[in-house]
Amino acid sequence: MSRTYLLALTSVSTFFLFSCTSDEIGSSKDVNPEAVFFDYEIWAEEGREDVTVNVQYRMGGKNGTTLVLDEPSKVLLDGEQLKVDSAKVTGAYYEIQRPIASFSGKHSITFIDLNRKEYKEEFEFTPFSLDPDVPSTLNRGNLVFNFKGLDSIAYLNVILTDTSFQSADINDIDTVKNGRLVISADRLLALINGPINLQFHREVEKPMQNGTKEGGKLYIHYGLKREFELKDGPNL
Repeated sequence: MSRTYLLALTSVSTFFLFSCTSDEIGSSKDVNPEAVFFDYEIWAEEGREDVTVNVQYRMGGKNGTTLVLDEPSKVLLDGEQLKVDSAKVTGAYYEIQRPIASFSGKHSITFIDLNRKEYKEEFEFTPFSLDPDVPSTLNRGNLVFNFKGLDSIAYLNVILTDTSFQSADINDIDTVKNGRLVISADRLLALINGPINLQFHREVEKPMQNGTKEGGKLYIHYGLKREFELKDGPNL
């Protein structure tokens, strides 16, 4: 099993472990509506057709028991009602997938409680891209990446891994200024020459703007991956 595959498997496993820490399922009719915690996640990656919107409601805070919504309570994405599902690891959840190609822009998730009170949370989904793309070979030296679709100041989780288990690799939060990110030559000393797996992830987590007294969180993730060959010699 390759080192890159192990890293990817660990990342995915960690995401689901920390996203959903309780597999218990309760009923919303047994909970004071103001005590419901909102847990919203929007997840997508370049190269995949769909973006996933996953919604959970909990009692007892962010790690509490997941809830099934009883009528008239319900949840809607852009006006479309979501259906409940459940899994042994994650508990109860409401999930829908939409094509990435048509999902860019503003959206809303609306929770309607047992008293028909509405809580509308708006968010914006903006995928980013590389322009120009990463060449198949890069020489040692300052690596410069240019992005489209990011704010003038943005933060990306940057991961570079090689094929050696002995090297330290790179896994940092870097600042992108006016669409430009520079990885300095000295940081590349952590990597050996050869195939490099490169990942850029943008993660935004913020509290609910229109939630209950219990609160909640909104998490948005978008990422892209590339591979290139690292060789000696400066980039021109």
